[in-house]
Amino acid sequence: MKDGIESPAARVHDGTQQEFTNRKLIRPSLNSPAPRTEPVSERRERLERTDRGPVMKKSTPSDQTHAENFYYQKQIQSKTPVAIVLKDGEQVQGVIEWYDRNCIRVARNGGASLLIYKPAIRYMYKVGENNQP
Repeated sequence: MKDGIESPAARVHDGTQQEFTNRKLIRPSLNSPAPRTEPVSERRERLERTDRGPVMKKSTPSDQTHAENFYYQKQIQSKTPVAIVLKDGEQVQGVIEWYDRNCIRVARNGGASLLIYKPAIRYMYKVGENNQP
């Protein structure tokens, strides 16, 4: 009886048939993702390296440095007395209460507050400083 039944490993075929019998047919599933065989840490490293997105060009620097805004905020918070010289030569002394893109509001000691347009200002300085122009 053993003579009539042969095991598949014991069969001897030509070379091409032997190559195909040991191969396993793998059909990938198109609906589900393929199982990952690499460790999670390697996947994270690879994702960090490749998922940075496209390299953006450096943008040009903005036209505004915000130094003027910082100066006004500092003077408002410390309530520093300032002298403002206008283009027509008039001088106004007081404390800056408020500022905007186009104007500043100066509270004078003895008088009413003034709203001064920035284009009308020649220069300003802190009252009491020796380096006034």
